Amino acid sequence: MFVAKVTGSLVSTQKVDAMVGYKLLVVEPYRVESKQRKSLSTTGRTFIAVDMLGAGVGDFVLITQGSSARMTPETKTLPIDTVVVGIVDRVNLDTGCVYSREAD
Repeated sequence: MFVAKVTGSLVSTQKVDAMVGYKLLVVEPYRVESKQRKSLSTTGRTFIAVDMLGAGVGDFVLITQGSSARMTPETKTLPIDTVVVGIVDRVNLDTGCVYSREAD
């Protein structure tokens, strides 16, 4: 699993029937900033994820990829590689809180 920030959405009017009705999000994985470990920083990568929870632009989310993305009851029959499985409220490290949804 990875922490990612929702940076946009994707609209596709033509897709396989199994994907009709699913919201697609552009997500950017984040990591703990390596030197001071007091913030999250982008990895510079971007993925498209199926949103199962109603996340929005600016939210930090928990994503899973690969075969794990198809292990929920909602996604087991979908042709997907990345899915939003949680909306992040807080990220705490030994250095303290590096992200809080309440602070946004």
